[in-house]
Amino acid sequence: MPRTEEANQRIRDAQRANILEAAWKVFAQKGRAMTMADVSEAAQISYGLTYRYFDSKEAILQALVEQTLHSGNVALQRFAALPGTPGERLDRLIARLVETRRDHPEFAQVHYQVLSDAATPPDLREQVLRYGQAFHDLLRHLIVEGQAEGAVRAAEPDQLVTAVMAALDGLTRLALIDPERFQKHFPDASIILGMLKPS
Repeated sequence: MPRTEEANQRIRDAQRANILEAAWKVFAQKGRAMTMADVSEAAQISYGLTYRYFDSKEAILQALVEQTLHSGNVALQRFAALPGTPGERLDRLIARLVETRRDHPEFAQVHYQVLSDAATPPDLREQVLRYGQAFHDLLRHLIVEGQAEGAVRAAEPDQLVTAVMAALDGLTRLALIDPERFQKHFPDASIILGMLKPS
């Protein structure tokens, strides 16, 4: 009995997900130097089958970025709606970001690669920049509200945002250039949170 179109679509969706999961693993090791052959090998499928789903490495990278943007935007909305004081929500946000940088540095690396590569399509760059601005706005909002309740140090809010962003960006760069040191000396979230606490 032939498969239904619905069953065929489930198979196609599963294969696409398999390719993207393999691409994440390869990207974590090789960054933008990954090739379609690397992805095919990691996915344990033929080179030709990979091309049936993605016509280029850039198409795979775009799909990876879109995955992170979707999950990142969902997470930002969730953090914006969490119960608790602004200080508590800020603590949870920073802790979650640090944890994600530690466990999945490739998520931030793919955004970094998109923004640093002149060949990135403008619409993709714009999506990443919009996400970055949404994160910046949420972080600033929580800092300002946290200052009003005395949970965040009295300093210029944009300077505090910049300090946190620089720390997170530094972790992303360290994971790219010195993965061993990144894993060995990864900071506890409390160290970054300490920058925001009143003296």
